[in-house]
Order: sequence, then C-alpha cells, then structure tokens
Amino acid sequence: MANETGFIGLRGCTDARIAGLVGLLVGDALGVGFEFKKPEQIPSRDQIEMQTSYTFRRSHAGVQVGTYSDDGAQGLCLLATLLECGKFSLTDFASRLLRWYDDGYLAVDGEVFDIGIQTAEALDRLRDGVSPREAGGASVMDNGNGSLMRTLPLALWHKGTDDALVRDAHLQSLPTHGHARSLVACAFYCLVVRGYLQKLADPWNFADHRLDAIYNDWSNQQERKAFLVELDVLRRFPKTDLPLGTGYCLDTIWSAHAAMQEDSFEDVAKTAISFGNDTDTTAAVACGLAGIKYGVDGIPERWLRQLRGFEIVQPLIEPLLARSPHN
Repeated sequence: MANETGFIGLRGCTDARIAGLVGLLVGDALGVGFEFKKPEQIPSRDQIEMQTSYTFRRSHAGVQVGTYSDDGAQGLCLLATLLECGKFSLTDFASRLLRWYDDGYLAVDGEVFDIGIQTAEALDRLRDGVSPREAGGASVMDNGNGSLMRTLPLALWHKGTDDALVRDAHLQSLPTHGHARSLVACAFYCLVVRGYLQKLADPWNFADHRLDAIYNDWSNQQERKAFLVELDVLRRFPKTDLPLGTGYCLDTIWSAHAAMQEDSFEDVAKTAISFGNDTDTTAAVACGLAGIKYGVDGIPERWLRQLRGFEIVQPLIEPLLARSPHN
C-alpha cells in the first residue's frame, strides 16, 4: 500500500473486501450533498463531486465535505460487531446501533445528522426495551432501505455457506426493518456481493438462483412460502423503468443494478446520484459493489483524499485484512 495517511494510503491494496468497504463510504459521502434533490435538480455529471459548485445548494450544508452519513456509520457498527464477536450477535449489533444513535459511535465527528424515520422509530423502541427481533417495523409500509444500506460488511466478512449468509442477513435487518421484503432484499444483496467477490460473470443472476434454492430448502413451510413470495416481488419490480433512487428497498437494489452497468467506479457513482432522491444510500449500495469490481485504485484519488473518518475506520480495516477471505 502507498506510504500515505488517510484513505489515499489504501491505494495499492488489492483486497476486494477493503475496496468494497471504502466504496460504500465514498458513495455515501459523495451522495450526502445531493440527498432529497429531485433528478432534475441534480447538476450535470461533471459537477457531481464531493465539493459541489458554489451555485448548487448543497444538502446538509452544515456537514463538512467528505463526511459519510448513517449508511456508513451503521455499516461500521455491523462490521465492528462481526470482528469483535467473531460472529453475528443480534444483541451486540442492536446495542451498537443505539450507541450510534445516542452518542455518535463510529460517526465522523461523533455527529448523527441523518437518520431514516423508520430506523429512528425502531431504535426508539429498542431503547424502550423491545427485543431486537421485534423492534423493526413489520408492515408492508416499513420497507425502507435502512437495513439494506448497511448490510455490505456482513458479506465482506462472512466465510460461511450461502445459507448461513442469508440467515445472518435476515437477522441484521430485524432491529430496524422486520418485514420479510426487507429481509429478502438484504439477503439478495449479500449474495450479489458474494458473486462480485467471486468474480462471477453475472452476480445478479447468481443471487437470484441461489436465494431461490436456499429458500426452497428451508424446512419451515410458513417461512419458505413468505420469503419465496417476497423474492418474486423483488424479481417483478419494474426495473426496466427509469430508476427512481428512492428510499424503498427494492428501488434501491434495482437503481444500484442500473448504475452498475457503467464501466468505472466514477461513472457508477455519478449515475447512482443522477437518479436523485435518496442519493447517499443509492450511491453507497452501488459503490460498495463498484469498489469490489474496480478495486481501491479504481476509486478517484480526489475522492479518497476528501473522504473523512479514516481514524475511525482504520481499526476495523486491519482485522478485516487479517481475516482470510471466503473461498
């Protein structure tokens, strides 16, 4: 790796897991300045940058350029749980989410400046003593992308079977998003990540077929039926239409899929943001995949230099590097 400090010092690292993690953080930080803007309000591609044009009214104007938001911080909470517990612990993860929410744990400057409504309501329930298995909203209207946006580190860390990865993806969603659709979205994305890590020709098709096979093998008939129904909903989402980049978990998945048709990390990021709306999450989800595909060296150097929070992330990068990758 390069003999420099900060994220730029990771250039030369060939570990796709590190590139995926950094890609998530870069996409998140890049998207922060454009969040909640309609597509027609997003500037031209050459002006989609960490430091926006002085003529553009930046979202979260009081937040310093290069700061990742709730997507990155919650993802780091998940990674910290995995590295420190050696497995996914639902209670430990839930406690770290509350530490982030209440105290800014793993957030840049210790500041929580962005949180989804569904996530905030669920974390309030957690604080009031509701079990992590039951705290997440479980109605069909509770399928925001708040658990999907943070699940990438699980797939980067995991060395278990595809079935075990799917079950852990479900579990990590429960504290904030408990509907079967959100669970399926997280499981599907984790398998897509695994497909990219394994350099498969079509990670998306791989994830579809593996998830279908995994659910069909489950012995609990009620769960099997519910998850297969939601997998079909995911498949039938109108992804041929113009992606909307909204906070709906299925739109986030297929918006990221559309962005991943580009041929470079930079173009993936800018396309994800061009959809408008929930730009930080769409870019985080897409750029996590783009980081795996194009590597740390494929991430624009200027964005690595502008990304903040390396002192927070470095203690998590080192043990992840020491952990042998999934075979």
